[in-house]
Amino acid sequence: MKLRPLRPGDEESAVRWGADEEFCLAIDWEVNLPPQRIRQHWQGIINASEPDFLRLGITLDDLLVGYTDLAQITADSAEFGIAIGERALWGHGLGLQAGRLTLTHAFTELGVQTMTAEAHAPNSRSRALMGRLGFTQTGLGGLEEYRGELVPVVRFVLERENFGG
Repeated sequence: MKLRPLRPGDEESAVRWGADEEFCLAIDWEVNLPPQRIRQHWQGIINASEPDFLRLGITLDDLLVGYTDLAQITADSAEFGIAIGERALWGHGLGLQAGRLTLTHAFTELGVQTMTAEAHAPNSRSRALMGRLGFTQTGLGGLEEYRGELVPVVRFVLERENFGG
């Protein structure tokens, strides 16, 4: 498993993930998005150069299988996100590996001191991953739609000095 910058052609992996209804529901993507809309969105991300956002591709044997995000990056903090697009790989520790690599990069290379994250309360996989990565739950945010229901958002934080890498 490796992390790498996104590159042209990666949008085709996103189109494949977008055809998987269970993935879309789990990651809170709109179900049945037209492939061209997914392509355009991802091409925009691939071609963008935003100083406060970094999306890295997760590869396994050179196949793009997911991505990690660092968003709202400042001198002190960032928000962490992750998605494994290949559902057959869920539950195999890939998210944990990719998450650790991303957090290591954020804390060492980018100098981030505080990492935040959010997960929908019913998303037990995401909440469990946050715990395995060392995040602690800080409380509940507002309600958001998830799988057709309004549910609370669980907020997490991880301080650099508490990250075990």
